[in-house]
Order: sequence, then structure tokens, then C-alpha cells
Amino acid sequence: MTDAEITAVVAAIDAEADGIVSLRLEPGAGEKMPAWEPGAHVDLVLGPELERQYSLCGDPGDLSHWRLGILREPESRGGSAYVHETLAVGDRVLCRGPRNNFALVEADSYLFVAGGIGITPILPMIAACEAAGKHWRLFYGGRQESSMAFRSELASYGDKVSLWPQNTHGLLDLATILGTPAPGTVVYCCGPGVLLDAVEERCASWPAGALHLERFRPRQGALDGVNLPFEVELEASGITLAVGADQTLAEAIEAAGIDLPTSCREGTCGTCETYVLEGEPDHRDSYLSAEERDSGEVIMPCCSRSRSPRLVLDL
Repeated sequence: MTDAEITAVVAAIDAEADGIVSLRLEPGAGEKMPAWEPGAHVDLVLGPELERQYSLCGDPGDLSHWRLGILREPESRGGSAYVHETLAVGDRVLCRGPRNNFALVEADSYLFVAGGIGITPILPMIAACEAAGKHWRLFYGGRQESSMAFRSELASYGDKVSLWPQNTHGLLDLATILGTPAPGTVVYCCGPGVLLDAVEERCASWPAGALHLERFRPRQGALDGVNLPFEVELEASGITLAVGADQTLAEAIEAAGIDLPTSCREGTCGTCETYVLEGEPDHRDSYLSAEERDSGEVIMPCCSRSRSPRLVLDL
């Protein structure tokens, strides 16, 4: 499916915390922003070869605008630096999506764990839970309170929200928060990789499918491995390609003139997900669940390769 595209106007840029701003993006006159659901993210095309993904954190019921929260990354690859230093009110930005790889599933109870800018996809989730009368709790960690965005918004939820600034509280007490699996409860976590890894480890004893993660960066070591050449057949296109050790599967497909939607190019966003018809993928993404990897049904061509000499893809 082709993503929706809309050119939006930057209507406001507001400081939300130290190093974090929110963007308000509005459509042209008489238009609405594309519909979305909690957990969705969009691509912002900020310039040539500068396309980045950001979570929507406003109200899905109000399509007069989108709201995005964006951290100025200390080691920015260009996207957050552009937003914080160059983007201005009145600028036009091409937006693609939304896509939802972090959808809110039906459950009896919800436990949300957010770290830093990982609060952004969680905001509309807790609003949806509150509106539906669901039981939920949020544990929100950050370096210090001044760096934690949307605090005044979260204050309206009272003791359902626990703010956990590291400089006064230490690290999130995951042993207590996640120590006992709770039947009927699902866990949603978004934030830095070290938090996600720790939550994943703590939830190993929880029922399968209870934990839902969204990563902004690849897992440590996910992209590592020996790059061997292999062959890929694109069944729908009727062509077979040689993928060299020095190129990605996506690069080989694109070089053959085949359209393959990509965005992050590092296996975190899910844009390039493609069905595997034959062969054994060498999964190097940070997007698929363990069950999805084991099934071998899909692959992320932007970063993953092949364990078998030949793959057949539905392209």
C-alpha cells in the first residue's frame, strides 16, 4: 500500500522541555490531515536524503492538525538538528504516512513505560485508555524533570502517572514495576535502547504477546554480521538479481529499477516490509517480534540479508 502524502504547513513550534519541541502541522485550506490511531508515526521529508520518522502525539479525533514531539539528538544525523535549528513557522513539509507499527491492542489493563522522548507515542494511548475507562498506569523516566516533556498534560491524570527523574529518583525500578506478570495486562514501552533492552529482559517471564516495544534506533549489534553474496528472485517482476557483499538487498532491488518504499534504512520503521516466498532470511532489523522472525514470512530489505543462497520475494 502506498503511503498517503500531504504537504503540511508548520503552524507552531513550541518548547516542551529542555531540548524538546513540539511541531504543529496543518493542512492546506479546506483539507484535513490524514487519519491516524494511537501509536502511529509519520515521515517528514526535511530535505534531499533527509527523511525522518516521528511519533504522532496529539488527538486522533482532531484532524485539523498533527502534533509531533522532537528531541534535539546530541548526535543528530541531521533530522532533529534541522527541526531545532532551521525549520520555521510557515515552512512547508512533505509528510508521508501515517503508519502504525505500535498499535494499541485490546486488553484488560495497560502498563506504560516511557523513557525521554519515548513519551510521544504513549500520550495518545493513555488518552484512549482513559476515554474507554480502561485501567492503566504510566511510569515515565527522564534525566531530570526539566527534560521531561508534556508534564503539565500528564498532571491531569493524577496518581496514574509516576514521573521518575533520574537525578532525584535513580533509574526506573523495573524490578518492582515489571517483577510480577499480571494476567490480562499488556506492557507498552518506548524510549532509549538501554531501557527497551532492560524491559524486554524483565518481561521474559510474561505471557507471549504481552510486551509491545517501539525502537527509535537499532538494537545494539542488530546490523552486525558477515555479508555474503546471495541471489534474490523478485517473483512479481520476473527478474533475478545478484546481491553483492558490499550492498544491501534494498540497494540491489533499487538498482534494478524496482520501486521499494524505504525510510529509516536501518530496520526500525517497517516501511520496506516484504513477503518472503522462499529461502531463509538473515534478520537484522529491530522491528519484527521473535515470533515473526522465526516464521520467516517477511523481511526488511533495507538491512536484512539471506542465510540461504537464494531468496524469493513478493516484489
